Amino acid sequence: MYMNNTEPVEIDEYRLELENRIRNLLWTVSGDYQLDMKPDVSLFLRSKAIALYDGIKQGALARYYDKDMLGLYLVKKIFLQAGENELTFVAQLCIEEAIGDKICEERPGIRDMQRQCMEDILEQEFDILPDLRDIPGRLKVAVLRRRLNNGEWHVEKKLQPFMELIERAGNSTDTLELIRVIDELYNRLMDPDFESMHGTLEQVLAVTMEDLTEYSWEDFLSEEMYEEVLESYAEQLTNSVSGLENSAVTEEMEEKRQKKRSVKVVTPEMLEKAYTYVELNYGKSYLSEAEEKKINYQMCRGIHSDCSLYFTEGILKNPVKSNYQYEYAKRLRNKNIWLYHDKHRIVKHNITVLTETLRKSLVLRSETQTVLSDRGMIVPSRLWRIGRTNDAKLFQQELKGEISDFVVDVLIDASGSQMKRQGDVALQAYIISEALSNVDIPYRVMSFCTFWDYTIMHRFRRYDDPRSENDNIFNYVTSSNNRDGLAIRTAGYDLLQREEEKKIMIILSDGRPYDVIINRPNAKNPEPYQGKAAIADTATEVRRLRNLDVSVLGVFAGEEKDLATEKKIFGKDFAYIRDIANFSKIVGRYLTKQLEIDG
Repeated sequence: MYMNNTEPVEIDEYRLELENRIRNLLWTVSGDYQLDMKPDVSLFLRSKAIALYDGIKQGALARYYDKDMLGLYLVKKIFLQAGENELTFVAQLCIEEAIGDKICEERPGIRDMQRQCMEDILEQEFDILPDLRDIPGRLKVAVLRRRLNNGEWHVEKKLQPFMELIERAGNSTDTLELIRVIDELYNRLMDPDFESMHGTLEQVLAVTMEDLTEYSWEDFLSEEMYEEVLESYAEQLTNSVSGLENSAVTEEMEEKRQKKRSVKVVTPEMLEKAYTYVELNYGKSYLSEAEEKKINYQMCRGIHSDCSLYFTEGILKNPVKSNYQYEYAKRLRNKNIWLYHDKHRIVKHNITVLTETLRKSLVLRSETQTVLSDRGMIVPSRLWRIGRTNDAKLFQQELKGEISDFVVDVLIDASGSQMKRQGDVALQAYIISEALSNVDIPYRVMSFCTFWDYTIMHRFRRYDDPRSENDNIFNYVTSSNNRDGLAIRTAGYDLLQREEEKKIMIILSDGRPYDVIINRPNAKNPEPYQGKAAIADTATEVRRLRNLDVSVLGVFAGEEKDLATEKKIFGKDFAYIRDIANFSKIVGRYLTKQLEIDG
C-alpha cells in the first residue's frame, strides 16, 4: 500500500480504513473514547508519518489541555482582528513544543514517527514555499530541526527571543499558560502593534459570546459551517493548530491527485498555442522557461492554482512582430504622452511638491553635523593653539545622521475597467516615479491584468534603473480582467527579497478584483474570481504583506460606488484621488509618515 513514507498514495479506496486507524490512535493517546474528530486522510498524500502523527497530536492536545478553551481563545483573538493564518502558524509551533516531548516520554515508540514526520515536512516544504524565507518560516525550520537534533538548537540572533518563547510553551502546565505564550509570540512575531491597536490578552479573553455571535463570520467560513458558526470554527482552528505541516502543500498535492484522476481537456499543444498568443499580444517574456516554471510553482496556489504568470516589459519594448496589437499599443502610448503635455504644468507641480515633501523627510534623517575633534580634517585657523592650550581639537569631523534604507514598489491595475482613466493613472505613476528618482530611493513600477488564465506582470522599470526608464510608464495599456490577489502576492515576493529595511508598496487600483470568463479557448479555465471571494483574497494578500513589515498604500483610481470595496481591501491606508492636482499632497502625506516611522 505504501512504497515509502513520502511517496503520494491513492487514498480513496482506503479512506475508511485510514480514518479508523487515525481515530484509534487519537482515542488511545487521549484516553477519551467519546472524543469525536474527522481525521484528515488527505495528509496520507504527503506521508504516512505526517498523517499518523497529526492524529496522535490531536489526541495528546485533548488529553493535556482544554481544547475548547484554546479554540475559544483563537476565535476571540481573530474577532479582534488577528490574522487567522498567522495565529494558526504561531499556535502550531507552541503546541508542538508543549506536547511533543510529553507524548514521546509516555510512548517512546512515537519518537521514530515524530522524527520521520519532521523530516518529511522539511523535505516537502523547505525552499519550496516563499514564506519559509522570512523570519516566521526560518523559525519553523529551526523548530523542526531542533526536534531532529534531540532538543539542541542554534539560530541567528534575530530568532533567539522567539525560540526562547517557544521553549516556554514546553513548560506550560495548564491551558491558560499555553495561551499566554501563544498570545505573546503572535504579538511579538506577527503583529507588534496588536495590543495597542486591538487589546491585551485580558481584553481578548473578555470578549463575550454575545460579541461573537453578533459578528459576521462569512469571510472565514464556508456556507456549510455557517449554521453552527462558533462551535464549528473553533473546532476547525484547534484541529489546524494541532498539526505542524503547511496546509498549502497538502492542498497542492490533493489538487494534483484530482487532476490525475480527471480527463485532461487542455493538451500541451493547446497550452503552447495560448502562450504564443499571449506573447504576440503582450510582448516576449524576460524570464527563462525555468524561471517562469519556478515562480508559477511558488505563486499559483490555492484559489489561483489553475492560473499562470507571464512577465514582460511590454509589446513596445519586446514585440514578436509588428501586428495590430503593437500598433494599438503605440497609439495608446501617444495618447498618454499627449495627456502629459496637456497637463504638463499640473504634473510638473505635483512632481516638485512630492519631491520636496520626500526630500525634507530624508534630510531630517540624514543631516550631517560638523564638529571639532582630535582627528579628521585639519583646521588651519586653529593651529595657533599648539603649545598654547590644552585644547587638542585641531581637526573637524563630519557626523552623518542615521538613515534607514527605503525601497518602493508601484503596482498598477491595468485591467479593462481602467480604460477611461488610463491616461490619468499613467500620470499618477509617472509623478511618483519622478519624485522617487529625484530623492534617489530605489523603486520598481509594474502593471497587471489577466488574459485567459495568464496574469500579465508588465515591468516598466526595475528598482535601480536610471531616470530615463521612467518614460516607459507611458507604455501603460489597459485590457482584460484582473486577479489582484495573485498580482500583489507576486510583486510582494520580489519586494521581500530586497535588503532595504523599510519596504513600501503603492497599489493604484479601482477596487474591483474581477476575472470571470467561462470556457476560454485553449486555457485551463480557473475558477471565477469575483465578489466576496476575490475581495477577501486581495485583502488577505495586503494583510500578509503588512504582517511582514511592508507598508501598503492603496491609491483609489475608480468610481465612487466602489469605495467601500477599496476600504475592505486596504483598511485605513488608502487614498482617494478625486483630482490629480491634489495627488502629490495626498500621497506625500502617506510616504512622509512611512519615512518618519522609527526615524
